[in-house]
Amino acid sequence: MGLSVVILAAGKGSRMKSSMPKVLHPIAGKPMLQHVIDAAKQLAAEQIVVVAGHGIDQVRSYLVAQKVEIAEQAQQLGTGHAVDQALPLVNADNDVLVLYGDVPLIQKETLFNLCQEIPASGINLLTVNLGNPQGYGRIIRDHKDQVMAIVEQKDADQDQLLINEVNTGILAAKASDLLSWLKNIDNNNAQGEYYLTDTIAMAASEGGVVASQPASEIEVEGVNSRMQLATLERTYQLLQAEQLMAQGVTLIDPNRLDIRGELECAHDVLIDLNVIIEGLVKIETGVQIDANVILKDCVIGQNTHIKANSMVDGALIGKDCQVGPFARIRPNTELKDEAFIGNFVETKKTTLGKGSKASHLAYIGDASVGENVNIGAGVITCNYDGVNKFKTIVEDGAFIGSDSQLVAPVTIGKMATVGAGTTVTKDVPANNLVISRVKQKHLSDWQRPGKIKTEEKQ
Repeated sequence: MGLSVVILAAGKGSRMKSSMPKVLHPIAGKPMLQHVIDAAKQLAAEQIVVVAGHGIDQVRSYLVAQKVEIAEQAQQLGTGHAVDQALPLVNADNDVLVLYGDVPLIQKETLFNLCQEIPASGINLLTVNLGNPQGYGRIIRDHKDQVMAIVEQKDADQDQLLINEVNTGILAAKASDLLSWLKNIDNNNAQGEYYLTDTIAMAASEGGVVASQPASEIEVEGVNSRMQLATLERTYQLLQAEQLMAQGVTLIDPNRLDIRGELECAHDVLIDLNVIIEGLVKIETGVQIDANVILKDCVIGQNTHIKANSMVDGALIGKDCQVGPFARIRPNTELKDEAFIGNFVETKKTTLGKGSKASHLAYIGDASVGENVNIGAGVITCNYDGVNKFKTIVEDGAFIGSDSQLVAPVTIGKMATVGAGTTVTKDVPANNLVISRVKQKHLSDWQRPGKIKTEEKQ
């Protein structure tokens, strides 16, 4: 017997005021629906079925690369009707866990416990006690404290409205039982909808209802508005911050950190204000990240200092490096140990060797720079002729004077020196000094280069 997870994601979300389906709005840079799918995957579910309705084409497009089935709820006639649309896709011998695409912070441990020992003709139900239960279905218990039914807010009487234990909507039952119960529910209620909660009374009379509660209320908070979305975003981020601090990371202000991906962070790391983490990021011991830094899909080596207002994207930064302030490290950059990138320096598809420096106002693209190279202010590698890109090689110990242009493809030899203001168009031998001072020329018959075919480049 396996587990099938049904995720209800068909609602319009009118209060979001958006043409995008509510469940695709992000928390921490990832759609709420994806958070729920990820939680389901951690349970080793045999299958995941998403019930979509409003904006189904957008939902289907988002899920196209994932092993997820989609059931359509063309008319939104209630949660019971929604689950009923999914059951034809579900293995009839499986247990079924019902989740919600707009409840993104549900935790694996809570769901794992909920799915244990589901009784025949019974339901395992997740409930929560709220100080303000307004809007939620109330849990009705008998004199033996057994769950007997759920009454929705609009159908509750005055005594029932005083109950603080409410339904989260999350439950687990056997597929065959759900199928049987859903055939017998009706829409005789204030909303005129088919409530999934009506199955609770049926289960109570047959096999019983076992209620459990999450570790925290925030796990079962849903999103119906942009304000609620923002509230969950900050709650999620604070939870990430608390986890980091527990493992030995210093955060100058835990409320001003955004993790929009996966962060692997060692101890004795310091992170200042307004740092954004995107994609897969690894930060090693002793690193300092200053304010307003963006780190995306990168590795930051031990004892490296990323200074304020810098961006590191798709790069590998070695040990004991310095980057910034106001530096932009673009994809496929590798800084070897003790490399130095200063303010207003941009790199792309470049290796900067151990101990090499580009202290300020430089562009280094499509380049291989050796060890202990000095790149002066205003230096650029002219890697692009308007159509094709070429590589610059700077060998160990070379010195590139300020305001020089290295027109690729070109190689600067070991210990060579390029004088300030030089335009280098030919290879410079090792230990040579190259200086160019030319008068301005105009060539009226010059033709721009055409695209070089791939085989011609090789």
